[in-house]
Amino acid sequence: MNREVGFPMHVPPKDLKSIILTHAHLDHSGLLPLFYIRGRIPIYGVEPTFQLTNLLIKDFIHLSGYYLPYEFIDLQTMIDHCVNAGYRREFTVGESKATLLNAGHIPGSSQVLLENNGKRLLYTGDFNDKDTRLLNAADQSYDDLDAFIVESTYANEDHQDRVRMENKFVTRVTEVVKDGGIVLVPAFGVGRSQEIISVLSAHHFEHPIFVDGMALDAIEILMSNADSLADPELFKRAVRNAEWIEKWNDRRRAVRTPSVIVSPAGMLKGGAAMFYMESVAKRRENAVFLVSFQIPGTPGSILLEKKRFMFHGKAKKVEAQVEQFDFSSHGGKGELEKRLSKLDKKTKVFTVHGAEKNCTKLASWASREMGLEAVSPKPGETYEI
Repeated sequence: MNREVGFPMHVPPKDLKSIILTHAHLDHSGLLPLFYIRGRIPIYGVEPTFQLTNLLIKDFIHLSGYYLPYEFIDLQTMIDHCVNAGYRREFTVGESKATLLNAGHIPGSSQVLLENNGKRLLYTGDFNDKDTRLLNAADQSYDDLDAFIVESTYANEDHQDRVRMENKFVTRVTEVVKDGGIVLVPAFGVGRSQEIISVLSAHHFEHPIFVDGMALDAIEILMSNADSLADPELFKRAVRNAEWIEKWNDRRRAVRTPSVIVSPAGMLKGGAAMFYMESVAKRRENAVFLVSFQIPGTPGSILLEKKRFMFHGKAKKVEAQVEQFDFSSHGGKGELEKRLSKLDKKTKVFTVHGAEKNCTKLASWASREMGLEAVSPKPGETYEI
């Protein structure tokens, strides 16, 4: 597996006059401090995007060290130039008018609507068109587009019915804990961990819930940005119901208690979840429930495929039950195609943010089935609308 960090370096910093950040995830934000080594341009988004970005990039710098082309001071300079634009409040970017729409992906995530010289372009960013316990579905109240830039992450598959999947997850968690077991839920620190505790709270889960790692920092950020959530009261109740892991004694207590432990990292590549795996994996009454996408070759994907995990450099069999639940925060194949089916025939479509075959697949579908002019552009290519 390629573990090197790659950066899209085809955009010279001097060519930028402003930046719009759709959301905090590192595949969208991780390069940005580079533009602030010498630059002082505004960066627009919707809070808590910038607070979550600060959290994620600080951790990224800590883990990557000198392998990154920027330092903490550049991140701080970037944060100093952030502008909270809010949803549906028009602002000016160069010669264009811009409006940010809720994307339903993670708290603060946005779609970008740009207008210039009578032309209208929408960039979806990462989006989810279905309500979740944490967020409202993406805003689709736009029309008359000349260009549509759409993510293609799941152009080849649909997600499970969310209500059914959520019910199954809570049922299985309850079964394991009632039988005296521990359920480890490795989850992304930003978004997924908070959704999981909200799901359990919504279903009135009555057993102990422990939360560890970066998930706690993200909880604090979301508690101070409750207006970014679908149901702030549910989230506050979920936080009250959870026990925060703050020291090693708390971790040792958690692995002796029939409970749910929610902890990064979502793909089991590190984080506090590694400590819990050593205890949870040994016993058949325990379970590891994966709720995040597992990139092929990661420890989480190997655990799913082979029920084996690396402990101190040796691959060992995992006795605990292992299952995966599809809590995706992206639109699936059906949602992507439904979005495209609503477009006017004049709209040019650009499929991005997916495996190359998925981008090509979605562009081909839009062209063949919807009669749209659709392409899957390569980095650095330019098009005129």
